[in-house]
Amino acid sequence: QVRLVESGGGLVQAGDSLRLSCVVSGGTFSGYAMGWFRRAPGKEREYVAGILWTGTTNIPDSVKGRFTISRDNAKNTVYLQMNNLKPDDTAVYYCAAGREGYGPNPLLYNYWGQGAQVTVSS
Repeated sequence: QVRLVESGGGLVQAGDSLRLSCVVSGGTFSGYAMGWFRRAPGKEREYVAGILWTGTTNIPDSVKGRFTISRDNAKNTVYLQMNNLKPDDTAVYYCAAGREGYGPNPLLYNYWGQGAQVTVSS
């Protein structure tokens, strides 16, 4: 059974940086495309980053220049580096894994983590 576990969330101030990690177990990590999504209170789920098994990344314009995604296949881990955080970045962040590629369509992903809370204070 594939399991995803996020970590690294917390309470930070506006302008700070934070790195989320997502460890994948139970599957062949190097064969998965990985994505990061977030859901803020009262808002729809939002795609914030994706990375293919090749290392090719995709960052939407909404967070481009502040968020980056990377992966370490030796550690079965994908990372989301978030810089210059803003109060609007407050959300639960989820990582997801799939074999169909990356992108904002959640149906591309077969497995999801439980989420990590990120709170940015002003």
